[in-house]
Amino acid sequence: PEETVTGSFASFIHAARPELLSQTVRQRSKRMILDSIGVGLVGSTTRVFDIALRYCRLYSSVAVSSVYGKPGVKLSPTLAAFTNGVATHSMDFDDTWHPATHPSGAVLPALLAASQMLPPSTKPTGLDFLLAFNVGLEVQGRLMHFSTEAHDIPKRFHPPSVVGTLGSAAATAKLLCLSSAQCCHALGIAASLAGAPMANAATQAKPLHVGNASRLGLEAALLAARGMEANPLILDDIPGCSGFSAFYSVYQPTPLPAPGQRHELLLEKQDIAFKRFPAHLGMHWVVDAALSVRNLFINYAGSFSPSLIRTIVLKIPVSKYINRPFPSSEHQARHSFQFNACAALLDGEVGLGSFSESSIQRQELRELLDKVVVEHPEDNVANFDKMYGEVALLLHSGDVLTGKCDTFYGHWRKPLSKESLLKKFRSNASHVLPEEKIEAIITLVDNLENLTDSSQL
Repeated sequence: PEETVTGSFASFIHAARPELLSQTVRQRSKRMILDSIGVGLVGSTTRVFDIALRYCRLYSSVAVSSVYGKPGVKLSPTLAAFTNGVATHSMDFDDTWHPATHPSGAVLPALLAASQMLPPSTKPTGLDFLLAFNVGLEVQGRLMHFSTEAHDIPKRFHPPSVVGTLGSAAATAKLLCLSSAQCCHALGIAASLAGAPMANAATQAKPLHVGNASRLGLEAALLAARGMEANPLILDDIPGCSGFSAFYSVYQPTPLPAPGQRHELLLEKQDIAFKRFPAHLGMHWVVDAALSVRNLFINYAGSFSPSLIRTIVLKIPVSKYINRPFPSSEHQARHSFQFNACAALLDGEVGLGSFSESSIQRQELRELLDKVVVEHPEDNVANFDKMYGEVALLLHSGDVLTGKCDTFYGHWRKPLSKESLLKKFRSNASHVLPEEKIEAIITLVDNLENLTDSSQL
C-alpha cells in the first residue's frame, strides 16, 4: 500500500519522471557521473581491482558489460557492476554526501552494466539514465536522513554497503521499468543483501563494499523482475521485527510524497563533496590545515625544516578507524589523520604518489609521525558537516604556528570549480585512456540527456 513508507518509496521509483530533474540537479549529477568514471578508470590500475577482476573472470557467463580501464574485456552485468564498483572505491577517491556515504559508486556501475545488458530495441536513453541515477541518489539520501546516527562518521556499518545497495536496486529498477510492486520487492531483496562492518575500513576489503552494493542492488532488481518477492514493509518501523531499521539504533522513517505531488530532490538542496586526492574524506580537513601551517612555517623559517619542530598537535574529531599513528599499508595511510597531515607538511601536497609503499616508509616521514600528538576538542564533532581540522607546530624556539580548516576545497559548501573537476577527471582517465577518448567521455556526459542510447557511455 502506498500509505506505508516502503510503498511510498516503490511508488516514487516507479512514477518518477524527468520533470523532477531541475537544471541544478542535472548539472550536479553529471558532475558526479564524470568524476565517478574518472575515479573508476584510475582505480582500474590498483591491485585490489586486479584481484577482483581475476576473480570475476573465473566465471563463464554472458559477457556483455564493459570493465573500467580494460578495452575488450567484458563480464556479465552483475560482475561488471561489482568490478567497476571496486575500481571506484579502490583508492577512496570517490564522492561523498551528507549524511555520510559514497553515493555514485554504488549506483553508476550498475546502470552502466544494465544499459549494455538490454537489447537494442529497449536501450534506455541518456535522459532515462540520468533519471535512474537520481532515483538511486534520492533513495540513499532519504534512508540516511531517517537516522540521527547516520549523520555522524560511521562506527558500525559502512554506509555504501547499506543504503548504497538499496540505491542501486532502486536505480536499476527504474532503468528496467519495473512495476511499483516489483520496485517494492527489489528494495526488500536488497535489504537482505546489504551491510558490511566498519572493521574492514583501511583494508583491501573495503572497496568490496561499494562493488557489492552496485552488484547486489542490480541482482535484487533482476530477481524482482523475475517474480521474487520480499517483505513489502521492509523500510517501515515495525515494533518487534527489524527491517531496514536493523542497521541503525535510531530509525524514524517517513513516507515520500505521493506521485504527482511536489517533490524536491535532496541533490537540489545539497551538493556533493569531490575529493582532490585519494583518501578518506576526513583527511581533506587536516591536509588543508597542514598546508596552511606549512606556508606559515616557510615564511617564518625560510624553508620547511622538520628539525625545528618539537611537536605536531592535531586537533581532530574522535573516530577510531581514521586515527592511525603509524600506518603500514596504502589503505591504512588513506585512513590516517597523522599520515596525511605529515605527508602534506613534508611534501607540500598529497596525491596519488603519496600512498606508494616507498612514500609511506620514508624515514623523514616516520620522524615527523613520531612528533604527532592527537587532541579531541569537545567542539570538534565526528560529523562531515560540522568537523574541522587543526594542525599546530610547536617549535623548539617556543613559538607556535597554527593552521585550521573548517571547509576544505571540494566540500559541498565549497564545491570544486568546473575547471578543477575537469582537471581531476583528465588526470585520472589519462592513466588508461588516450586523449581523444577522454574528451569524448566529457562530451557524452555533458550532453547525457540528449543521448538516444545511454549504453554509448
